[in-house]
Amino acid sequence: MSKAILLVTGFEPFGSVLENPSQRIVEHLAQRRDLPLVTALLPVDYKKAAQQIIGLIEKYDPQAVVMLGVGQSRDAIGLERIAVNINDAPLPDNAGELLQGKAIAEDGPVGYWSTLPMAAMFAAISELDIPVKYSNHAGAYLCNHVFYSIRHYFEQQQSKIPAGFIHVPDMGDEAPAMPIETQIRAIEASLDVLMKHLQLMPLA
Repeated sequence: MSKAILLVTGFEPFGSVLENPSQRIVEHLAQRRDLPLVTALLPVDYKKAAQQIIGLIEKYDPQAVVMLGVGQSRDAIGLERIAVNINDAPLPDNAGELLQGKAIAEDGPVGYWSTLPMAAMFAAISELDIPVKYSNHAGAYLCNHVFYSIRHYFEQQQSKIPAGFIHVPDMGDEAPAMPIETQIRAIEASLDVLMKHLQLMPLA
């Protein structure tokens, strides 16, 4: 079994998102050799996305999981506080499946908190003069789906591994978009914070 410190995921294009910034970010991170991480590009597919992450967790045994996705209406980096137990979107996934008003886990609670070091991440991004906000709702599409699914998986495993979701804006130079270079700086700052946080965590 290989060992990685961080698992970072992004999503492929979907709908009107012809180029997904979360994909660009994980492709950039994959080229870094100074961070002990594994990156993955997820399909926008309810049946496959979370299972792919779980497979990577079981293969690499990471110490933290950070999931990324695009929020086209966002004007800042969005640190998601809560994952909710529902699939409910007007847009089908890339496999054509439309889910509306469906629980993600029938045996699961209404919601889970992120277990990432949110306050420290917020401060680190703010120090770079990059817009950042807390968000209390990750939507009800694939971003929230994987966020909830992975938190539910760790709860079932009674695992204390930090896991959470970060939304990034669309790319570009006009509001509400944000240049990809700026997004990368924000996510790298978040990962630096997370690495320091892991060093301070008590061993299980």
